[in-house]
Amino acid sequence: MARGGLIIFDYLLDESEDMHSLLLTDGSTLLVGGLQNHILEIDLNTVQETQKYAVETPGVTIMRQTNRFFFCGHTSGKVSLRDLRTFKVEHEFDAFSGSLSDFDVHGNLLAACGFSSRLTGLACDRFLKVYDLRMMRAITPLQVHVDPAFLRFIPTYTSRLAIISQSGQCQFCEPTGLANPADIFHVNPVGPLLMTFDVSASKQALAFGDSEGCVHLWTDSPEPSFNPYSRETEFALPCLVDSLPPLDWSQDLLPLSLIPVPLTTDTLLSDWPAANSAPAPRRAPPVDAEILRTMKKVGFIGYAPNPRTRLRNQIPYRLKESDSEFDSFSQVTESPIGREEEPHLHMVSKKYRKVTIKYSKLGLEDFDFKHYNKTLFAGLEPHIPNAYCNCMIQVLYFLEPVRCLIQNHLCQKEFCLACELGFLFHMLDLSRGDPCQGSNFLRAFRTIPEASALGLILADSDEASGKGNLARLIQRWNRFILTQLHQDMQELEVPQAYRGAGGSSFCSSGDSVIGQLFSCEMENCSLCRCGSETVRASSTLLFTLSYPEAGTSDKTGKNCDFAQVLKRSICLEQNTQAWCDNCEKYQPTIQTRNIRHLPEILVINCEVNSLKEADFWRMQAEVAFKMAMKKHGGEISKNKEFALADWKELGSPEGMLMCSSIEELKNVWLPFSIRMKMTKNKGLDVCNWTDGDEIQWGPARAEEEHGVFVYDLMATVVHILDSRTGGSLVAHIKVGETYHQRKEGVTHQQWYLFNDFLIEPIDKHEAVQFDMNWKVPAILYYVKRNLNSKYNLNIKNPIEASVLLAEASLARKQRKTHTTFIPLMLNEMPQVGDLVGLDAEFVTLNEEEAELRSDGTKSTIKPSQMSVARITCVRGQGPNEGIPFIDDYISTQEQVVDYLTQYSGIKPGDLDAKISSKHLTTLKSTYLKLRFLIDIGVKFVGHGLQKDFRVINLMVPKDQVLDTVYLFHMPRKRMISLRFLAWYFLDLKIQGETHDSIEDARTALQLYRKYLELSKNGTEPESFHKVLKGLYEKGRKMDWKVPEPEGQTSPKNAAVFSSVLAL
Repeated sequence: MARGGLIIFDYLLDESEDMHSLLLTDGSTLLVGGLQNHILEIDLNTVQETQKYAVETPGVTIMRQTNRFFFCGHTSGKVSLRDLRTFKVEHEFDAFSGSLSDFDVHGNLLAACGFSSRLTGLACDRFLKVYDLRMMRAITPLQVHVDPAFLRFIPTYTSRLAIISQSGQCQFCEPTGLANPADIFHVNPVGPLLMTFDVSASKQALAFGDSEGCVHLWTDSPEPSFNPYSRETEFALPCLVDSLPPLDWSQDLLPLSLIPVPLTTDTLLSDWPAANSAPAPRRAPPVDAEILRTMKKVGFIGYAPNPRTRLRNQIPYRLKESDSEFDSFSQVTESPIGREEEPHLHMVSKKYRKVTIKYSKLGLEDFDFKHYNKTLFAGLEPHIPNAYCNCMIQVLYFLEPVRCLIQNHLCQKEFCLACELGFLFHMLDLSRGDPCQGSNFLRAFRTIPEASALGLILADSDEASGKGNLARLIQRWNRFILTQLHQDMQELEVPQAYRGAGGSSFCSSGDSVIGQLFSCEMENCSLCRCGSETVRASSTLLFTLSYPEAGTSDKTGKNCDFAQVLKRSICLEQNTQAWCDNCEKYQPTIQTRNIRHLPEILVINCEVNSLKEADFWRMQAEVAFKMAMKKHGGEISKNKEFALADWKELGSPEGMLMCSSIEELKNVWLPFSIRMKMTKNKGLDVCNWTDGDEIQWGPARAEEEHGVFVYDLMATVVHILDSRTGGSLVAHIKVGETYHQRKEGVTHQQWYLFNDFLIEPIDKHEAVQFDMNWKVPAILYYVKRNLNSKYNLNIKNPIEASVLLAEASLARKQRKTHTTFIPLMLNEMPQVGDLVGLDAEFVTLNEEEAELRSDGTKSTIKPSQMSVARITCVRGQGPNEGIPFIDDYISTQEQVVDYLTQYSGIKPGDLDAKISSKHLTTLKSTYLKLRFLIDIGVKFVGHGLQKDFRVINLMVPKDQVLDTVYLFHMPRKRMISLRFLAWYFLDLKIQGETHDSIEDARTALQLYRKYLELSKNGTEPESFHKVLKGLYEKGRKMDWKVPEPEGQTSPKNAAVFSSVLAL
């Protein structure tokens, strides 16, 4: 039952009856006991039975808990002390010969009351039994002056006991002193007997329940606190007892004059003529906006937490004159910028809201990403620092030429954004709907000085609070990433170990492929008033929209096509002060820009950064809507209702208005296609283009020969204004046929919404609709029609086998005697299906952020940020089986908060190139080795590989992963540690003081061999199931702890390790 009195769920106990006691052991676990030979453990989060503990007959009627024991009271008069983990009996007190009534525990004392056996039956014993839990023996009984039925400790200044009898007498006394008759007072119950009694957690209130169902609350102050984190308590309305006699309405002769009414000579309301009245039902008031915002729908039923703005079960009705406030939204300001004070006035659509990951005890394992993404495309996780650029990464990925050329690129730079973006694109290719994370890409991004200088690296506090202007930030990031990729792709000298990148079909000698796709060649002309003209050639990777001044486009509704504004922005003309060589001084000059060559991909930053630009977009959308209505249905007023013929005309092919409703025309100013033509006098013609224009002008491909190009809208990045979450960035992307063919096996194009890990197909009109109250455009991507046909879109894997060969260490002090691995020889290169033992160790870069709720449970807000510190790969077959061929310590430039030495074996200094004696490499070098192994098709064997691959930022096909944590696991049971599995199956005792990745990887390989032996290569699952049952039974008996070794032995000391030294 909830705090407000509503029932959360009902749980039917099939095998149990006559239940007597409940015990909430923590915030989510409940113990249930009664008159049967078992106690059930129920998980309140999943509402499932998780454990069943056997107890002696006749069962348990009272349960208490301390930090040392579970205390169980039995009807036989005994109190048993049980272990908190195993529920086994540790001690037992035989308190009363008859039966037990109640007991309580505080500190080192246990006090109990009950019944003793007499000749005539059971009699209430006036002696309380008191036990010392330090010596586990009884001390002097305490005699009281009432018949004790209930007792509780009330530890305030002293450890007082409150003893209650069923007749309502209450006595206070010290458990080790004498009871004083003066300390007795009486509770006046409504019913004849008291049935229950309890004390609040704050010890400021006593509650008594009587046999008539009434609760009596006693306090020591007018406003008591009931628990340390108390909210205001909701009390039931008081019983109103009417003193008037009841009337039986079934009696026709009953005189109604028994009800006193005031004497009046005026006309009564009952005399109102029926002809002058008509029923007018009251309109229900609107639902609270906060309820609508937080509502979650299951089927057709919505659930939302109570905002507590009104009394329970009471809905106030408004008078007629005040009802208008619910019908009018005129108080909503038109400003889209800085809507912080009144977030309830405008609702952001649910799919556009900022999505967050809810972490549980299992981390991300039980989070349902499929609820947010039912496609086979991969989303990106948002919890990594500076993940605001996720939407732009998706835009670049769904540009087919960019996706291919980036994956064909490979260079020697440690922090190359093009390489890291290629690795991330490869993960997005492999994923089948599971989200990826760009941790390695963002790590490289944070190391680039230009990114920090441009203010693109946000602090965690700014990112969480939404202080940064995300629209400006993503537009600066857009310019930065194109420039950085352009520079990275201009690297022509490719080392031997990384060869293959230069063989890309995209490359040309001189300019990068990014330059070929995005660069626009221009002529900048500067004309001084003296008549001298200077012409300078330049290029740009994107354009910024330049809007007309207020004087040229006022609020009279002048129509400005998007094409006109775009032409004005590309062929920009402005007056500015510049140096004139002829005048030899700064002079006012007219600077103009002419286009010499149009780009393949047209990138536009919208620059809607103030109220003026937002009003311009809103006004143009309204003008476009009115013109569309005028063209297809005459002048339409706000309140006009459309006839059926009007609707047919609006959707008819003759009008070329292919939309299903008027709503699709609202807030639309952006065209889906634009047509550009280079004129002979270096001019540029730009116009909006529709499918109907193709019938009039001819196919776009035929016109390209005459310098005419058609650009189709491919993506829009928008800024979502939501003051509750600080806003977010999402992208509408038109996913092409090649992506659908690879992922879903179909050939079609579809618009999708990408909101981090939320991916949802949308109507194409939604991609160009911008309600400036909450949805502001930031970036536009237009692509030349038939662009993909101009390029060879084959991806050649640039990673070659040479990455596995021997390499130098970054550490200056490393000696050959410290070498812990033997690199692969040319005749040992892995083949498809070969086994490789893998283990990784990590260090912590940022601590976990969590909050402690009022009920004592912990809620994870942001998980700890881990970084891989050591990666070990062990040979899984051949004469050198068990010998590592990769044992790389990963150098990091970021500050390490915790080396986790106890669990990782990494010590301070191991990752520092100046003082480390380990084989130190870069993350990129080791990453390439693992990528090569994945691409070649080896099978990785390890324990808990899912987390390892996640932190390393690798996407490995499931058929290439053999994880011993799942091989030796029964459904709905706990995961078993590698240390316990090695002790149980291999008789090895590993991980004594710290973890060693070579030891762990080799042990995982041996466990996999043992699994094949026990399951007969997977052909006898039933016999292996019996082995697992024995494993879990043994684990429960041992409390999953490996016994302390007398002489530590491990695979590290085995004969196979000596062969490493010999080699």
